Amino acid sequence: MSHWKSLLRHLRIYYDRQWVRVALIVTLGIGARLPALQGQLLWDDTHLVAENPFIRSPLLILEAFRHYLFPDSLGGHYRPVQTVSYIFDYLVWNGDSYGFHLSNVLWHVAGGCLLYTLLQQLIRAAGETFPNGNTHGTRMDGATILDAATFFATLLWVVHPVHSAAIDYISGRADSLACVFGCGGWLLYLRGREIGRLLFRRAAYGLAALSALVAVCSRESGFLWLLLFLFHLFVFDRKVMFRAKLLVLACCIAVTAVYAGLRQLPARSLVSDAAPSQTHSKRAVLMLRALGDYGQLMVWPANLHMERTIIESGEVRDNKGLRNAIPIEYLALAGVTFGGILLYGAFRPGPARAIRIFGASWFLLAYLPTSNLIDLNATVAEHWLYLPSIGFFVFVVGCALELPRWTWKLATVAACVAIAGLSARSFIRSSDWVTPETFYRRTLLAGGTSVRMAVNLAAIYSQRGENGRAESILRRVLYVDPSYLVARNNLGSALSAQGKAAEAEKMYDSASTPSAEERENFPRTWAAALNLAHAAHDRNDDHSALAIIEKARHNYPGTWTLVSFEAELLRRTQGAAAAFPLVEKFVKDNWWHCGASIALGRLFCEMGDVAGAEDAWHRASWLDVHDVEALNLMAQMDVRLGRLDDAIKVQRRALWRQPSQPRQYLILTDILVKMGRSDEARAAQAQVSKMKAIANASVAIN
Repeated sequence: MSHWKSLLRHLRIYYDRQWVRVALIVTLGIGARLPALQGQLLWDDTHLVAENPFIRSPLLILEAFRHYLFPDSLGGHYRPVQTVSYIFDYLVWNGDSYGFHLSNVLWHVAGGCLLYTLLQQLIRAAGETFPNGNTHGTRMDGATILDAATFFATLLWVVHPVHSAAIDYISGRADSLACVFGCGGWLLYLRGREIGRLLFRRAAYGLAALSALVAVCSRESGFLWLLLFLFHLFVFDRKVMFRAKLLVLACCIAVTAVYAGLRQLPARSLVSDAAPSQTHSKRAVLMLRALGDYGQLMVWPANLHMERTIIESGEVRDNKGLRNAIPIEYLALAGVTFGGILLYGAFRPGPARAIRIFGASWFLLAYLPTSNLIDLNATVAEHWLYLPSIGFFVFVVGCALELPRWTWKLATVAACVAIAGLSARSFIRSSDWVTPETFYRRTLLAGGTSVRMAVNLAAIYSQRGENGRAESILRRVLYVDPSYLVARNNLGSALSAQGKAAEAEKMYDSASTPSAEERENFPRTWAAALNLAHAAHDRNDDHSALAIIEKARHNYPGTWTLVSFEAELLRRTQGAAAAFPLVEKFVKDNWWHCGASIALGRLFCEMGDVAGAEDAWHRASWLDVHDVEALNLMAQMDVRLGRLDDAIKVQRRALWRQPSQPRQYLILTDILVKMGRSDEARAAQAQVSKMKAIANASVAIN
């Protein structure tokens, strides 16, 4: 018994050390998300990572602030810092999804560490009266107990599985970014108040304002961090004079004004001012349902999935539909209960009352913007709890602090069990994101039965050549929602792959005129028009194909996929000179596009303009730090012109970018042979043979 007491005493000594707690936050935060690190790119990751031209080079960091999040969408998501974070991932990891997932997890645990540091100060300040309460007669002072409570609140938040879509999903990174910079800015402000030297204090305040600006440029929830900061400053912070608070308010308004200015940089947006889709009474019901759904997710996160909804699916057609509708109806009652608990707990007298009020206020203020008070692209979403859940856990520990002293050990054990259980649930939930098919199938089975999920699953079957299976799913989707143009386009592709060209063209035609709302909410709505043009080209009707693609290009200006196809049709039918003005104009208007510069160089080369081709390819080589196509073309041109020394320098740059690709060694070998450097050529050829042997061995093992 004495041995165990000694062990517990030593563990307690380590537990009270700050670095041990931070290490636990990092370890559990990473461990709970390990399965997602092996995940592939899925859903919006394709648009934001695999096909995003703005993440290919650090030269495009400033350019990212001139565009919306989705390159091919006309919607209004302005999150340039999220794009910039992908730039650094691409620089280090190229297209390896492991690195992008790792960054997601690291951003989250960094936010957890900063949140722990921030909540320590905020909860201590809110619990100033606490030492006179429950700590009487204990060997721990109030500050120690409050720090322990803060640690448990932070750890519960870090490992909670409801945040899966913000961590395990690469495209959901914006929440973590806003958290890191929101917490960082708040901490810089608090640190600045303690600095004596005026210069350093102003520098800290300036960095705090910059961090706040980065937070709002990461995600719109950055403004909620500003709101929570101001709420705490004016309601809870008694140490700052009112005049100083007004100056801080003025700085926050200035940050908002700068953001509003940046928001004008994107060249276009078709975001419509649509009329509210719900009546006031229906909106109130949805707010209560959302609160009930969020309350149950925080307490018992069993059924987690994307595409949640709290709206009945219309007509109840059978007993299964009735069973699915009943839980939604009871969510409003659950919302009333959850809200009542928050309000009662907040205003119940006690030494930790200020902490409970602070936690409940945090939750409600962060919840209201996504509570269906205003129209958004969904009624509920798990990742919308990323910020409100912090307030929920502060509220929970505020309640736990007032438990009788004899229950503290039991409460600590319960907290540890909860942390272990939530970590295990997060680990399982992370495995949902390993492959696109796994994600879509599990989401549909869990209840996320949206047409988008079904369409994405059908697209995977089409990619595998199972077009009949894809067709079956897409026809069922169109039975449920005949106006869903994405499903029409994908069904056209599945039919075309099965040789049903006439029916496929009808589908493409019906999907080639999307509404303004669909153009806002979905990227690549021009795909049906492109497929229709391809179909015309396949039947040797290039005149019709050109007419279709020209109209689509005018409807979607600045879309390279459309421009490149039209340019290629013009080049084949009328020569390079006919295609050149189209590509040249695109490059002039979109200097950042690597593929367009490569295409322009090819046209220059075909027209005999060597200097123009070299200039275009040189520019392209800097617009994608991992691409070698432009360098290969430059090297091959140098060989044709007899400039072998220049050719080998350029090709060595290409080899440095892709040292594991045999093709780069083969091009280098060809240049070395022409230069008469036989020994070096044999060494390069030997490297190719070695790579082939390793590849063959891997195939044999598998």
